[in-house]
Amino acid sequence: MSSLARKIQATIPLRAVFLIRLAVGAVFFFEGVQKFMYPAELAAGRFAKIGIPWPQFTGPFVGGVEIVCGALIVLGLVTRLAAVPLLINISVAIVSTKLPILLGHGFAGFTLAKLPRYGFLSMMHEARTDFTMWLGLLFLLLVGAGGWSMDAQRRGANPDG
Repeated sequence: MSSLARKIQATIPLRAVFLIRLAVGAVFFFEGVQKFMYPAELAAGRFAKIGIPWPQFTGPFVGGVEIVCGALIVLGLVTRLAAVPLLINISVAIVSTKLPILLGHGFAGFTLAKLPRYGFLSMMHEARTDFTMWLGLLFLLLVGAGGWSMDAQRRGANPDG
């Protein structure tokens, strides 16, 4: 196994990391599934409303990334690698949907959602799941999949740490 492959699959063998993987991976997986089930509300239709370019392409593409990478994270397979596209995904979501709420107006082609109030507290309320997912992904990127994971099994790590 190459040095790069070892680094990608390296993991701190704590079993409790499974709980973070389950929460983060499941949220992304089921959000991706819903993008295919309800494209007008959650994928191409929503992307067009908020100003995401090429919504007919980006909607299904983002849904597919969320399904594949979410499943990989739940399984603990190439967890660090799977976290990267999801970090990009959630960062774009924050910039395109939450930053306009903070600013109180659209910017850079992204439109402002119609809400009863705008500003910092409103943005924090609307972005609570996004920020939680972002931090969960960053955690997984830093520590790896943990002891109860396919990454650990492939490396022969001790699940008890």
